[in-house]
Amino acid sequence: QNQLYWFDVIGKRLLSRVGEQRLEWQFEEHHSAAGWIDEFYLLIASETGLWTFNTKSGDRQKVCDLEADDASTRSNDGRADPFGGFWIGTMGKNMERGKGSIYRYFQGRVHKLYDQITVSNSICFAPDKTCAFFCDTFRRRIMRQPLDELGFPVGTPEVFVDLRPDESNPDGSIIDETGALWNAHWGKGRVVRYLPDGTQDLVVSVPGILASCPALGGETLQTLFVTTARESLEEPDDHQGQVYALELGAGFRGLPEYQVTV
Repeated sequence: QNQLYWFDVIGKRLLSRVGEQRLEWQFEEHHSAAGWIDEFYLLIASETGLWTFNTKSGDRQKVCDLEADDASTRSNDGRADPFGGFWIGTMGKNMERGKGSIYRYFQGRVHKLYDQITVSNSICFAPDKTCAFFCDTFRRRIMRQPLDELGFPVGTPEVFVDLRPDESNPDGSIIDETGALWNAHWGKGRVVRYLPDGTQDLVVSVPGILASCPALGGETLQTLFVTTARESLEEPDDHQGQVYALELGAGFRGLPEYQVTV
């Protein structure tokens, strides 16, 4: 569709726009992540399951449960993988320590990959399909996880970037065409680009302090979109809780989002 979608997780909404037309879908529960199935359908994650969602009609049909028996958790960060699967993390609604997990939906089944996660984030994948990235924001380390030929974790994850020294909180991430990782720093109002060896390369600041997730899109995949939040801010100004768009220019290009197989 060549269209940007984003979630207002706390407000239980999916948002988009076409030109100047604002699009909005209101739900009865928290939703937080999506992948594309075909021209009209998304796979979306909620606090109780994974669903197919028709972007034309608004129809939503459950694919499978996701911690549906635990009212204290909700979905958080998630992304389609290069193998047709979908990784999705959960967390406690009150950020209870170790309450969340990270799962993978693949070929009709949900597999738990990690548990004891406080705030699941930074899920993304290397262009050569050899590894995935993820983090527990609470632990302030982005991890790199080797993958097997079907896209499942193999071996032990290793630290890709350690953000504990400057007390930064890693939130959502994406990978660009060179394999560099762009990570939003919650509470710092910025997105930081890390080269494939973990070296910091570029810092892009936005007015929204609670930067939550980047995306590289637009016609040439050279527009950096950054979502920000207002949650927990005592007196948020008009810059908070906005989506920002910045043109990057030559030298930076994103990757198309991977297609989910349902």
